[in-house]
Amino acid sequence: MASGSKKVIYAALIGNSLIAVSKFTAAFFTGSSAMVSEGVHSLVDTGNQGLMLLGLARSKKAPDKRHPFGYGMEVYFWSFMVAILIFALGAGISFYEGLHAVQAPHVIEDPTWNYVVLGLGIIFEGWAWTVAYKEFKKLIGDQSMWQAIKHSKDPTIFTVLLEDTAAMLGLIIAIVGIYIAQTFNAPIFDGVASLAISFVLASVAVILSIECKGLLLGESASEDVINRVEEIIGSDDDIIAVNELLTMHMGPEDILVNVSLDYADHLDAAQVELATSRFEKQIRSEFPIIKRLFIEAQSVTGHVASRAEP
Repeated sequence: MASGSKKVIYAALIGNSLIAVSKFTAAFFTGSSAMVSEGVHSLVDTGNQGLMLLGLARSKKAPDKRHPFGYGMEVYFWSFMVAILIFALGAGISFYEGLHAVQAPHVIEDPTWNYVVLGLGIIFEGWAWTVAYKEFKKLIGDQSMWQAIKHSKDPTIFTVLLEDTAAMLGLIIAIVGIYIAQTFNAPIFDGVASLAISFVLASVAVILSIECKGLLLGESASEDVINRVEEIIGSDDDIIAVNELLTMHMGPEDILVNVSLDYADHLDAAQVELATSRFEKQIRSEFPIIKRLFIEAQSVTGHVASRAEP
């Protein structure tokens, strides 16, 4: 999954870098507010891809005494920072530019520049969006896009996908705004387009922040993983009951599992150890992303009693 994430990020980085330069060049020659907003948008997205690459790199650091469970959550933190930047810089500057253009409309000079650059932008952004969508499609199965985003544990892919979707919408809004401003000699619509772009960016930032917040707080493994782990353990003849099974994603490809088990009473210590090693080996074989598995031996009544204590 890490290689897929990097592929998506690099594609977006290349596309946004190219188009950011083009947009600012067009904004310089035409004075279009919508084009300035789009340039800022692409520049912020380029920086965001850099932050996500930083997060991926830092998440690979080996566990140490200070962080015994590793640094996998670095990906979640830097993805959350991306959401903040989209809102503060992308949406904020676009809103400022749009408000200024609405209050003091400025006639766009030679909009041909804008149409050429926006057309190139659609090509570049469309390519980056396609790469992100194909990678994300591998993960979603029968889920809808929205369900997949909510359930995904890899924010890098859906962050880039949402960024690129916002970029495509922004390009379309900019083209429509500039066309109306030019055709009907109503430059105020250039500013309106910039305000609409800020709304799109703010919406994406809110969605990303909500999803990244959930991951930072600690989300469980998918139901498929949980159910299968319970099935493996519960079907073992040496286990009377699974008292409790807790899971948590420490990173996109790193799951922590804690389980309380009631072993058969006739087992001695050596047999308990053998049983534990047996189903632990099977679980790790089926789910390599389960990096840590902690098992507690406890009777059902003992577990219930301990949970009832204040």
